[in-house]
Amino acid sequence: MSGTPGPDPGAGPGPAHGATILGVEGLTLGRDERAFLREADPWGFILFARNVDTPEQLRRLTGDLREAVGRDAVVMTDQEGGRVQRLRAPHWTDWPAPLDSASDGAEAVRLRHRLMGRELRAVGIDADAAPCLDIAGDQTHEFLKNRCFGTDPATVATMGRAAAEGLLAAGVLPIVKHMPGHGRARVDSHHQLPVLDTPLDELDASDFQPFRALNDLPLGMTAHIRLTRLDDRPATASPAAIRLIRERIGFDGLLMSDDIGMNALSGTPAERTAAAVAAGCDLVLACNLSRAEFEQVAGAAGTMGLAARRRANAALARRAAPDAADPAELRAELAALLDPRHLLSKNIPG
Repeated sequence: MSGTPGPDPGAGPGPAHGATILGVEGLTLGRDERAFLREADPWGFILFARNVDTPEQLRRLTGDLREAVGRDAVVMTDQEGGRVQRLRAPHWTDWPAPLDSASDGAEAVRLRHRLMGRELRAVGIDADAAPCLDIAGDQTHEFLKNRCFGTDPATVATMGRAAAEGLLAAGVLPIVKHMPGHGRARVDSHHQLPVLDTPLDELDASDFQPFRALNDLPLGMTAHIRLTRLDDRPATASPAAIRLIRERIGFDGLLMSDDIGMNALSGTPAERTAAAVAAGCDLVLACNLSRAEFEQVAGAAGTMGLAARRRANAALARRAAPDAADPAELRAELAALLDPRHLLSKNIPG
């Protein structure tokens, strides 16, 4: 993977890659999968635990993915900490959940994400589906609650900014999620569509605030939620919700859907994909589908439009080499901030 910055965002829209980020099947790329990816030409890839074994294997896989599409494509994963982290011990650090880590303060969050990002970047992963800017509340479903950085907009914005800065310092692009705010959801969107009947002005004063505070970041992800005061469709498939993200929240970064395979959405993979693109999503994220379904998604998504390519160019321009910090020194600095009960294990590789 190149250690140089991405293209100049003012240099033109760039080539029209597939408007997708696609998952892959396993630890290695087979010939048929490689041929499919070459044809589909996704803008990027997402990796899960099924794709992760050792650092050496993962470096080979990320290299093979880029070779399959003939360019330095973005490779992302979900490395939040807590329950949601795809790279784990013994080869990588098991990080605390965001809600737990936030109590240690913004500087500790920043240092953790610098270290987290360096672990990702060392194996060829250069984007992370973090920070989660949803606000936790009494009613927040358990699938999401401890993935949030706090229970008020200011704390979530402060910790989210620290996490994003740490990732960027490590050469990893942060992806803010879940726009325009998933924290009030009482059901798990992997299984059902959350429906929020909250006035928009109330959401504007709370749920939207962390996203507005971090609207300068390069990448964002939609929420599969329905705002009844706005539309009768999930935000991912709602032109009104995407317009709210762009105009009311002010986010002009590259916007991807949450996983198109989640059961909060209805219809075939192709229908879900077409709805997300028609609503204004720049990219469709497809994670856990069969090969035939991945083919449906790639066909329905088509190629990125001019506005999406401009945003992609701007995002890639933020992808830089990791800073020159020594990981051991970062760990020592983090340890000095923490209560001894929370010290990182000394037998975790740095």
